Amino acid sequence: MALMASDWLVVGLYFAASLAIALYYARRAGEGTEAFFLSSRELPWWLAGTSMVATTFAADTPLAVTELVAKHGIAGNWLWWSQAFSALLTVFFFAKLWRRAGVMTDVELTELRYSGRPAAVLRAFRALYLALPINLIIMGWVNLGMATVLRVALGWEASAALWLCFALTALYTFLSGFWGVVMTDFFQFLFAMLGCVVLAVFAVGEVGGLSELAARVSRLAPAGPETLSLLPSAGSAWMPVSTFLTYLGVAWWASWYPGAEPGGGGYVAQRLFAAKDDRHAVGSALWFSIAHYAVRPWPWILVALASLLMYPGLSNPGEGYPRVMMEVLPSPFKGLLLAAFAAAYMSTLSTHINWGASYLVGDVYRRFLAVGRSEAHYVAAGRLACLLLAALCFLVTRRMQTISGAWMFLISIGAGCGAVYILRWYWWRINAWSEISAMVAAAAISLGLQRLGGLSASDPRQYAALLLLTVAGTTAAWLSATLLTPPEPPETLARFYRKVAPAPQGWGPVAERAGRPEAQPVSLMDSVTGWLLGCVCVYASLLATGLLLLGRPAAASLLAALAAASGWGLFGVLRRL
Repeated sequence: MALMASDWLVVGLYFAASLAIALYYARRAGEGTEAFFLSSRELPWWLAGTSMVATTFAADTPLAVTELVAKHGIAGNWLWWSQAFSALLTVFFFAKLWRRAGVMTDVELTELRYSGRPAAVLRAFRALYLALPINLIIMGWVNLGMATVLRVALGWEASAALWLCFALTALYTFLSGFWGVVMTDFFQFLFAMLGCVVLAVFAVGEVGGLSELAARVSRLAPAGPETLSLLPSAGSAWMPVSTFLTYLGVAWWASWYPGAEPGGGGYVAQRLFAAKDDRHAVGSALWFSIAHYAVRPWPWILVALASLLMYPGLSNPGEGYPRVMMEVLPSPFKGLLLAAFAAAYMSTLSTHINWGASYLVGDVYRRFLAVGRSEAHYVAAGRLACLLLAALCFLVTRRMQTISGAWMFLISIGAGCGAVYILRWYWWRINAWSEISAMVAAAAISLGLQRLGGLSASDPRQYAALLLLTVAGTTAAWLSATLLTPPEPPETLARFYRKVAPAPQGWGPVAERAGRPEAQPVSLMDSVTGWLLGCVCVYASLLATGLLLLGRPAAASLLAALAAASGWGLFGVLRRL
């Protein structure tokens, strides 16, 4: 069904509002690099956290969830649900430390934690690695998702409409820097979530309601009742127990993945740097963890289940989501959903453009190529870097076939690095060679096992084996490198310890020598307690919501009570922290 004038009015109002917000903040962004890349470190917890959530919600996300549900049932979402363990680790173990570090990018931490030429080389390499290949892969799959929506929903040649969204995103990122990114993120997140909830209501109504949806999926889906299982069954071919246990036991702490980095990092760390203080940093990370994992998934999953009934056998299951949108929504709700997809797309892309530019300018250009220039010069360089990344990102989109496949690729090539990123905060013996060896070994082992060993990331059992073997080999490599190379100089370690005040247990000789840190050291006991209670609260809330929607109120009530009890305990821990 074609869009009506009312639909186009909604879309036009959305674009006008986004551009107006960006123009309003353009002058503030030009005050200096901290304003352009970190909003002058003035963000409250709710704004920084909502910006994190908006960034992880791109146009590709509902399509990827639909693809996972079609291929692996609801339990297939444990590919990303398992990352909540890592997100909550950031809340209680790392958010304060990142904020105290006072750096502009997570890569800049390299030369605060380590010293000498290895630290400088690692900083430059990691900045280029994250800003270009990794960042461009992410932007490429975001483009892929939006192109699919435009092609399926409107029947347009995707490139023309995509260029319009992309050009506007690049424009407001160029003009308003991080201020424009976070403020439009807040508006775009509300807009996108409203659209997804509206679509879920109409989609469920189209198939006869929640009970009828569950009954028909159990009867008609290829995997039958297993499709609706929130946990994989023992004999599941879709989500084997070995894969599930690998996600729960290994992947979340061992693999580096944008938005769920062990030890924090990436654009999540960028928002922690931008928070007003330690408390706001912790609050922003906690709000992100709750909203991303406990609040947001179910509208997507309900539409994905409806698409299985309405469009069985699609060669690209992700297309089911925009097909449902165009079939079940009346005007002007079609325009609302199309604008919601644009909002999701633009919030993610704007972050990655600004985030990537912060690496290119702060960690490469300013650090190595143009030292001692004015703030106005570096802001201009930041804007040019935004345009460079915008020009490059389309080149990788053509190389991608599936969104979830790109997710798995990034998880696998970072497998094993996570332990180093965690321990560098809590063990004084980690040095620059630990990180260098972990990055090289993870990529080499993973790619070697896929290219030469025949392991496929698309096969669930082989994917679990790929992760486990990569983690084992990478861990052996970085541990060997750590123990065979000298530790960082005592003065470097003491300076780092005084500045960020981590828990002293892993810093024994350094803590004794460094003297009193600048802030209250992190309590390891409170951190562990908060993390455990947070995990229980988030996962109990997630599963309780699903069980209630799928017609199991008794089990849902028990989990809801568990979520409430753990949330109460969590509140007490947060007060102490």
